[in-house]
Amino acid sequence: MKVYEKLLLENKAWAKEKLQLDPSYFNKLAHSQSPEFLWIGCSDSRVPANEITNTQPGEIFVHRNIANMVIHTDVNLLSVLEYAVTHLKVKHIIVCGHYGCGGVKAAMGNHDFKQVLNMWLRHIKDVFHLHRKELNSIEDENKKFDRLVELNVQEQVLHLAKTSIIQRAWKHEQSPQIHGWVYGLNDGIIKPVCELNPDSDIEDLYKYDDI
Repeated sequence: MKVYEKLLLENKAWAKEKLQLDPSYFNKLAHSQSPEFLWIGCSDSRVPANEITNTQPGEIFVHRNIANMVIHTDVNLLSVLEYAVTHLKVKHIIVCGHYGCGGVKAAMGNHDFKQVLNMWLRHIKDVFHLHRKELNSIEDENKKFDRLVELNVQEQVLHLAKTSIIQRAWKHEQSPQIHGWVYGLNDGIIKPVCELNPDSDIEDLYKYDDI
């Protein structure tokens, strides 16, 4: 049996189990999607949103990329954000990083990962530069790594608040709430690191006055 064929067999077993527990499970799932959460997470295969939060399909709208980045020119991310906030009316957005993130680790070094990855990692390097005084004061490299993971999440939460999508929703809907979390690979526990509410203030330069 080829390795990918095992996935197909497991899918059939999973679907059968769901139908045994609830014969209408897939019919209900096919006709509705009303998640309260948008999850912006890392593509790392060890951090599956539904599994680590013990939620079911339909409960979390998910976007994943390397190092859970919110980049203002990323049309993929922005289209997901627009749909989740404007059409699905999610009440919470979670930016979830994880300790041991390979993207963050790579950004701490000077290796050439070729153009596309270099461009992506540059945004994490900018987070390091922004917080270089704090990070350079940390002598333990592992603790420095962990702290950059946290600061990266914090900056992506702020990036969300700088979008017209979020500011418009905050003004007219008084939602969503934005949460910054970090997941621990070693213990499976999620650590909240920051939070922004619809009444949170941001730097004037990034505010839209005609939304």
